Amino acid sequence: MTAYLNGQFLPLDEARISPLDRGFLFADGAYEVVPVYQRRPFLVEAHLQRLQRTLDGIGLPNPHTFAVWRELLQRVLADSAFDDQALYLQVTRGADSKREHAFPSAVAPTVFICSHALVSPSAAQRELGVAALSVADSRWLHCDLKTVALLANVLLRQQAVAVGCAEAIMLRDGLLTEGASSNVFLVSDGVLLTPPADQRILAGISRQLVLELADRNGVPCEIRDVSEAEMRSADELWLTSSTREVLPVSTLDGQAVGSGVPGPLGRQMAAWYRAYREQATRRVDV
Repeated sequence: MTAYLNGQFLPLDEARISPLDRGFLFADGAYEVVPVYQRRPFLVEAHLQRLQRTLDGIGLPNPHTFAVWRELLQRVLADSAFDDQALYLQVTRGADSKREHAFPSAVAPTVFICSHALVSPSAAQRELGVAALSVADSRWLHCDLKTVALLANVLLRQQAVAVGCAEAIMLRDGLLTEGASSNVFLVSDGVLLTPPADQRILAGISRQLVLELADRNGVPCEIRDVSEAEMRSADELWLTSSTREVLPVSTLDGQAVGSGVPGPLGRQMAAWYRAYREQATRRVDV
């Protein structure tokens, strides 16, 4: 597989960074994952806009214009063997000559892109739903920035995986925040609920699309703080992310969510999402 690293396209297993790279030493960097269907990137502009917000948030100048980013991503995905891909891009503050907490001056950022096969939920998971585990949200208070500082998310996700669950759903001060690698929606009495996109959560690209589809199709929706009690009594619970799209949760902490099977609004939203994605990535042969 071809990767891009600091101006060079090269085999992924030949890509190397300095051990003094600040992404390696301090998790001082930003990243995005762009889904690709039939070699067409999906919602790439929204991902690049979020990358810009994260870079602005950590005081790291964007090394490329959006046009250049699109060209680089297109080259990497074109060299991949897979039609459906997950394009990964990462920008760190670069490598200084020493390990020092303060930002270095006049250091070039490290830019890395690679691609892997897109791993989506199985048909059984979409049909039956997945299990989730509720956990305390122990992360820092800038969850709105998509940085590579993901150790807390990794540990919480592993806690869920260790007991046979697909995701960890986080709670902070009695309120729902998000999943370890997803946003969370719930349905209560026909109303779609999701927490606000403040510093407690990462505003997902798929989350925003679900909100737009809900508005377009007349689904009542409230963006507000959601209590743990509301979450546990919900009729439906969903995870959303670029790779999961809309994935129902059928059990939480071993207890059935609603009737214990994916609900009607979740099934409908998944169909709307899929139709939107297929239209947006449809090939037009000239």
